[in-house]
Amino acid sequence: MNRRKFLSYVGCGCCGFILNSCSTAPITQRRQLKIIPEAKLNAQAAQIYEKIKEKEKMSKDLKSLNLIKDIGKKMENSIGEYFYQSKIDDPTVNFDWEYILIENKKVRNAWCMPGGKIAVYTGILEVTKNKNGLAAVMGHEIAHAVAKHSVERASRGAILNTGTQLLDIFTGGKLSQVNRATGMNTVGLLSQLGIMNPFNRKQESEADYLGMIFSSLSGYDIRETVKIWERMKEFNKGKAPPEFMSTHPSAENRIKKINEWTNEIILDYPPINIS
Repeated sequence: MNRRKFLSYVGCGCCGFILNSCSTAPITQRRQLKIIPEAKLNAQAAQIYEKIKEKEKMSKDLKSLNLIKDIGKKMENSIGEYFYQSKIDDPTVNFDWEYILIENKKVRNAWCMPGGKIAVYTGILEVTKNKNGLAAVMGHEIAHAVAKHSVERASRGAILNTGTQLLDIFTGGKLSQVNRATGMNTVGLLSQLGIMNPFNRKQESEADYLGMIFSSLSGYDIRETVKIWERMKEFNKGKAPPEFMSTHPSAENRIKKINEWTNEIILDYPPINIS
């Protein structure tokens, strides 16, 4: 079989596989590619989460931890009820929600692993200031899990790796030669800047939007969201990298979009009544 025919078969096979693996993100209806099994990622995330709990110092601030858990439970219930009332399959139905507060005032961050495993660092509490601010941060992280962003990223990574390997084969190893000559993964860097970073920024923006919806549905004041990013901008004091090199949108772009979304979300997604 010649090279052209083989590439044609591989291309057709990949296209068919990809088309059968497409779905849409909840609420935003953005098209998604998901070829990695979600159950596998959730199981791996649960194992990593347990190791993090053993390795990191857990905060003794029970008041803040209980507030985190209360906000989380409210959002769990509101999200489930929203999808039930909307007659849409609940993407969180198989989640095993869990919340921890890690003692580290130098880290102004929070994250949510696949399957609903959430961690908040004590450093972010200086930025959130109050329960509405904390709800905004948690809504954003929960949105990543609800929209299955980790499954998407893993799937895109697998496609990129396979494509790069095939390209190297059919260029007679020229990509490997370039990498050896430059001492760096040139293709990986270009795909990161040109494909993965813009894609990750799109996910981050989607998580901002969905997170505001989940906060609003849960009865929190989403007008606090823009204040968080104004405070975060002050904390960073211009240390953030240029947006094209980052996996996150710039604070300026986030503030602009959040301001555009706030009134619409307050009107379209008021606190939900749970029967």
